[in-house]
Amino acid sequence: MTKILKEVWKQKYLHLLALPGVIYYIIFHYIPMYGVIIAFQDYNIGKGVLHSEWVGLKHFINFVNNPFFWRLIRNTILINVYQIIFVFPIPIVFALFLNEIRQQLYKKFVQTVSYLPHFISLPAIIGMLAMYLSPTDGIVNKILSKFGIEPIYFLAQPEWFRTIYIVSDIWQHTGWSAIIYIAALSQVNPELYESAIIDGANRIQLMKYISIPSILPTITIMFLLKVGHIMSLGAEKVLLLQSPLNYETSDVISTYVYRRGLIYGEYSYTTAIGIFNSVINLVILLIANKISQKVSETSLW
Repeated sequence: MTKILKEVWKQKYLHLLALPGVIYYIIFHYIPMYGVIIAFQDYNIGKGVLHSEWVGLKHFINFVNNPFFWRLIRNTILINVYQIIFVFPIPIVFALFLNEIRQQLYKKFVQTVSYLPHFISLPAIIGMLAMYLSPTDGIVNKILSKFGIEPIYFLAQPEWFRTIYIVSDIWQHTGWSAIIYIAALSQVNPELYESAIIDGANRIQLMKYISIPSILPTITIMFLLKVGHIMSLGAEKVLLLQSPLNYETSDVISTYVYRRGLIYGEYSYTTAIGIFNSVINLVILLIANKISQKVSETSLW
């Protein structure tokens, strides 16, 4: 115990630096966890958490038996899978090509421009999408009309929802998500590149044999974190793009929880859905981490 205290005192400034973050997680993430017991109750605000009627797994069973259960699961997983397939690799590719730019002024300019969409508010982005995709005067439909294609009401047609969601995600987050890969590439020993160039390697070979292997542990960790959220999807953007006309492909677990929890006040039911999501995410993360341990030397733990 004395040895531990001495070590803590030795690193006291680092611990003080981490203290605000630790306090934040304790107050806003750990202390509220006692509230998950309402998932096993018919929670009544008047009776409180401790005195509400206990109903066991009733709300979990109701969710699984819900007629929209498979639609919610399908839509949530599909959008997350599309993000892994299309959104996840693009910042890596962007960082790799950006790393090959030798003109520093141009490189900084490209980096800065790529970050900008991340700082645009989500309602503004949805407003831009609505303006560009308008069936009457949107620029996209005007271009399509030049080729003799009838105007398309993109935001109202279910088959276009996932495409719009993923493409706008790529535009908004590519530059910002690339930061961590750019930082990892900056730590690669320049002598490795110099030696490879002397041996006759071209730029593609430098990326293939030096850059990618050097940032592979970072890519693996980010991939595992992404896979660990495959059953979770933020409701904000989906809600802003959603309408009754595109529910078939846009209604996901988080938007369903928003409607049933905040609008209809079914707190126990939506808490049960949250626990269901968390358990599935944890199981998937454990499996993905185990596979990563077996096929590589990188894992979350």
